[in-house]
Amino acid sequence: MSRSIRKIAVIGAGTMGHGIAQVAAMAGYEACLTDTNEETLNSALSHITANLQAGVDRGVVSSDLKEVTISRLAIGTLSEALVKVDLVVEAIVEDLAIKQALMLEIERRVSKETILASNTSSLPIRKIGSGLVHPGRMIGMHFFNPVHIMKLVEVVVSEKTSMKVRDAVVACAGKMGKEAIVVKDVPGFATSRLGVVIGLEAIRMLEQEVASAEDIDKAMELGYKHPMGPLRLTDLVGLDVRLAIARTLHEELGAEQFRPPALLEKKVAAGELGRKSGRGFYKWPE
Repeated sequence: MSRSIRKIAVIGAGTMGHGIAQVAAMAGYEACLTDTNEETLNSALSHITANLQAGVDRGVVSSDLKEVTISRLAIGTLSEALVKVDLVVEAIVEDLAIKQALMLEIERRVSKETILASNTSSLPIRKIGSGLVHPGRMIGMHFFNPVHIMKLVEVVVSEKTSMKVRDAVVACAGKMGKEAIVVKDVPGFATSRLGVVIGLEAIRMLEQEVASAEDIDKAMELGYKHPMGPLRLTDLVGLDVRLAIARTLHEELGAEQFRPPALLEKKVAAGELGRKSGRGFYKWPE
């Protein structure tokens, strides 16, 4: 697995997927984005263009960089995305069985040198790659939302991950302008394990009417210099995503602090998923 990374395929064109494709193209990689939903795929390209234009308007992205980034981006089928690909990053639904099936399908179609990465925020990398013929190519590459702004990438290494793969992914993240941290393949890794505890406790505090959502968030923003409070961040991440992670961590670790609060379960059941649905712990504009 010594081949340098030139082409990156991103599977899943949702919020995380199109963000990853954008930063890959901005860094000089050939990026191909694919999704089973054609509407999502077309919408992703519009979001990327809007993000780049917003950067131009703020003076942080040049017009030339915007144009060359768009020229490096392609959308297509899975087969098209996997042609001569060096790194595949999946950013699909947080479902272990679906991710496992996808990785098996991808491995059958790519070179033995192609690196397979998952953007999962909590599912075990060793399980996602458990059926692979070459499990050493499997690694976690956990980006943060919004991808084009957040500087962190959590590189998750299982016992079977090749060190050459680890080093290549860390270097790739650096080329994208990210700071990579390397963590073991344990439940919740480092960031989700810490972040979910704070987020779930904030939801429980709201349940118990300790304070309003706004004031709970201000407590962390002003008292601890967090750039965003845990409830607003949960809205941004997605209440359904937060719930899925909490369930996984509670199942894997058995710790009470990861048990999903009833309020979170209720809101997800009601379709209140945060910014993407227009309502979560806050109301969001259309």
